[in-house]
Amino acid sequence: MSMEKKKYEYIWLDGYQPEPSIRSKIKVTEEDKPPQWGFDGSSTQQADGSSSDCILIPVAQYEGPLGADLVMCQVDTGEHETHPSNTRKACEGLVADDWWFGFEQEYFFTDIKGNPLGWQDGTPRPQGDYYCGVGANNVAGREISEAHLDLCLEAGLEVTGTNAEVALGQWEYQCLGKGLKAGDDLWVSRFLLHRVAEEFGVCVDLHPKPKSGDWNGSGMHTNFSNEEMRTNGSEKLMTSLCEKLGAVHEEGIKEYGSDNDKRLTGLHETQKITEFSYGISDRGASIRIPIYTIEHNWNGYLEDRRPASNADPYRIISHIVGTLS
Repeated sequence: MSMEKKKYEYIWLDGYQPEPSIRSKIKVTEEDKPPQWGFDGSSTQQADGSSSDCILIPVAQYEGPLGADLVMCQVDTGEHETHPSNTRKACEGLVADDWWFGFEQEYFFTDIKGNPLGWQDGTPRPQGDYYCGVGANNVAGREISEAHLDLCLEAGLEVTGTNAEVALGQWEYQCLGKGLKAGDDLWVSRFLLHRVAEEFGVCVDLHPKPKSGDWNGSGMHTNFSNEEMRTNGSEKLMTSLCEKLGAVHEEGIKEYGSDNDKRLTGLHETQKITEFSYGISDRGASIRIPIYTIEHNWNGYLEDRRPASNADPYRIISHIVGTLS
């Protein structure tokens, strides 16, 4: 009797710089769990052609909304050592599950030529009506955003919401995760975003400032907390955490995505990239202390508003937890 065939779609990050791209391929197997699997690293900037084998190491599995279970992977070299492109490895043993991360992923939908949806006939009218807008003259791409939300929920991801953003064709979704899996979940949610956009013949632009001028850039505001912050918080604790992050501000910026200087200008709800500040309900600060935290007697979370939309969540997690632990 033949065994039941299973389909797994392996997802990994390539070696491109300054940010990796997402790669995937499908394996058909009779095995109950996705096995380790090799690939040609010379085609992904992860190996030379003379020694091209790299190895996919499954680290997280999701029930597949696309006909195959999704398998998030780390990359090892052909010698079974951690590949230099493997940013997830630095988080192992560092991030406990009591750390919660809520990523606010902003992005633009574009046509295949790179024009944001709604911009094909020229620059649209100024910002104002687009944020959480309703109506065909105020939004572009809603059907894609909502299809993405449905796929994420079907895969078991904790996507807690989605909305049209300040610029036309710009969107956001919020992805909540615990511990290291928060990074896995965010990468898988991005994978699903690219895949659903394919179906509509559009692209996803994660650049932090795809349109210069008086237009909001795209960030990935990172809300974070641990057990102490949620249950034994105080003004002293929260401000001390902000001060610790401020003391290594330059190191943090290096971990928070490329071309972020084009977005962090001090305008459009940002602090200047060269400065660090924090404040209550201040969206022009580097770190915002939410009203929720104040109203709950300083028990809650903080929001790091510096990460760019193209940032690697593993690097964000490693920096925040490494700084504050």
